[in-house]
Amino acid sequence: MYRHVLGALALTVAATPAAAQGWIEIERPRIPVTGSPTITRVGSEVRVTIDGRIARVEVEERFQNTGGGIAEGNYLYPLPGEAVFQNFSLWMGQQEMRGEMLTAEQARGIYEEIVRRQKDPALLTLAGHGLVRAQVFPIQPGETRKVVLRYTQLLERSGDALRVRYALGQRGGSAGSWRLTAPAPEGFGTPYSPTHQLSTRQENGRLEISVDPSRGGDVELFLPLRRGLVGTTVLTHAPGGEDGYVMLLLAPSAAEEGTVMPRDVSLVVDVSGSMSGRKLEQARAALTQALGTLRSEDRFQLIAFSSGVRHFREGFSPATAQNLSAAREFVNALQADGGTNISGALEAALSSTVSQERLPLVLFLTDGVASVGEQEPDRIAAMAAGRAGRSRIFTIGVGPDVNTYLLDRLAKEGRGAAEYVAPEASVEMAVGNLMGKLRRPALVNLRIVSSPVRFRDLSPAQLPDLFFGEELVIFGRYAGTGQGTIVIECERNGRRERFTAEASFRPVEGSNDFIPKLWASRRVGDLTRQIRLEGANEALLREVRDLGLRYGILTEYTSYLVQEPQFAARDERALRAQANAIGAASAPATQTGQAAFDQAKASGRMRDARSLAEADAVAEEKLATLSRNDREVRRAGGRIFRQTAGVWTDVAHGDSLRVIDVAPFSAAYFAVVRALPELSESLGVGESVVIAGRRASIRIATDGRQSLGAAELRSLVRDFRGGA
Repeated sequence: MYRHVLGALALTVAATPAAAQGWIEIERPRIPVTGSPTITRVGSEVRVTIDGRIARVEVEERFQNTGGGIAEGNYLYPLPGEAVFQNFSLWMGQQEMRGEMLTAEQARGIYEEIVRRQKDPALLTLAGHGLVRAQVFPIQPGETRKVVLRYTQLLERSGDALRVRYALGQRGGSAGSWRLTAPAPEGFGTPYSPTHQLSTRQENGRLEISVDPSRGGDVELFLPLRRGLVGTTVLTHAPGGEDGYVMLLLAPSAAEEGTVMPRDVSLVVDVSGSMSGRKLEQARAALTQALGTLRSEDRFQLIAFSSGVRHFREGFSPATAQNLSAAREFVNALQADGGTNISGALEAALSSTVSQERLPLVLFLTDGVASVGEQEPDRIAAMAAGRAGRSRIFTIGVGPDVNTYLLDRLAKEGRGAAEYVAPEASVEMAVGNLMGKLRRPALVNLRIVSSPVRFRDLSPAQLPDLFFGEELVIFGRYAGTGQGTIVIECERNGRRERFTAEASFRPVEGSNDFIPKLWASRRVGDLTRQIRLEGANEALLREVRDLGLRYGILTEYTSYLVQEPQFAARDERALRAQANAIGAASAPATQTGQAAFDQAKASGRMRDARSLAEADAVAEEKLATLSRNDREVRRAGGRIFRQTAGVWTDVAHGDSLRVIDVAPFSAAYFAVVRALPELSESLGVGESVVIAGRRASIRIATDGRQSLGAAELRSLVRDFRGGA
């Protein structure tokens, strides 16, 4: 019952998972008949319109009584604290009903009472919200009612961006939609959400952004404002007692500003025998699409390799209509046969000289391992690194037969990225997405030259190039406090330039709690790739282990924490044994096959995660593989829980932690939730649960404390968070 959606209703009233937040709370059935009232949400639409710094929000919801009795109660809708309630419409025939606005303090009492009565903690995630309440007149069996709610919000400025927030709640489900519209799209850079995946389009002079509401949670959306070449936004999260977390968003304009750096693009494709059939068809389509992204100022070379290496033409060709037409003919004539001469293809691609005014990009696509010429992956990678120079290398591995060591190392040495495409997935789409992102270079060779605090563990560690229409999001940790300017140096069209971001780094900052989770996902992705390329040691495995425990991140190196949490989480001998077992990096030539492919793909997805939705998807997929053999594993609130003797226990919990027992839905329970709001989602994992903190754990159990004194609560919060 803890995992019910936010719309769970009292008594016998059922709810269907849905997108928006409103729900009907039944007070009492009227005119009893056979059966009971059952309220189901049948439609939900959220529309947000931006007007300057004002967001006008309209929520339309439709509810149907699918039960056998007449339903009557209250419609409830949680409202952001900074919102201004405009009006509420509930129609009873020709009569329009009006709602009332309750403060966040009044709303908290209502939320807690519903949680206490229904034993469903999903509402706890709405602490701090106000509440709109309106009486619902009798809904006859089979009848549908429409509710329309409107309010406005003054949007917060975060650096060079407007910040939009909307709380969907912990609900799940797929019904409904969430859409934002902004006028004059040329006034904004590329939108970014650290929480949800976005769909963006421009239509009739307006920018339209859609969010899939099925994930639930709080929508965080940044609309970069046009402020010169690059808009900057800096957000921080500082729990206190440890280094803080930082997110730096760099958003160039969506359209080119002045002269765009020309590119020298090398398209290198494997046409060995293993590429025959559908793979070759997709490769041809992908190359044709890539050629279509070239601009008139670009140059290109096209290289196909099998046992030998075949050039479209020697050196780079200007991207003229005539040359592109001839290149397409070359692509259409490609046939698959022979072995795989990877070293020869890389030598050919990296042998041409590129001037400082041009950006050299190499796209390397293969489905297998080297079988002709040099076959040792480490020697091939070393050769390519020595020749790469300023070239950016992007590798695409098709299917599990590729050597992941080689493709990952080529991408790392070439300041690019590696992508792994499953055999049944679209190679054309993968190449098209990549070439679309690399189409319009804005700034290259970025680096942070100064800041008010010291950064560490940035991800990406080496800042990639910045392209028009593609924001760059950097996550990291910082030590110290202060306020001042972050200075970033770069190159634009051969000239050195600098731009700045103003930032404030406080000792404690409770907001922006999505930053640590995204940083941790990226950090684990970086570390697992490092282990595969360089080998394991105790320090690396300890960091992966600790991040996995704290943030619920599962990898091939942390899964054992779930299988044997009490042993593996704390026993340093187990850690040393695993480090010795992994030892030096697996021999480069052996890093092929399905397991290596899956590991490399997962690391890349974590390393490149742009939103919590993407990071959670990787974690849930890994959890699903474990749950096939162990059904008693769940993930909630960024934590991993195992059920033991009927108790859901955080795998980060250890015997050395003191335990504070709290009775469910007691005064102590709600006091803890108010003091530690980050626990809200984890409390939904089960009726009996143990949640681990830094120096103390909290156990929700029927024989727990009914109340806590102020001093006891402060001590609990301090020990749980690990503060001084």
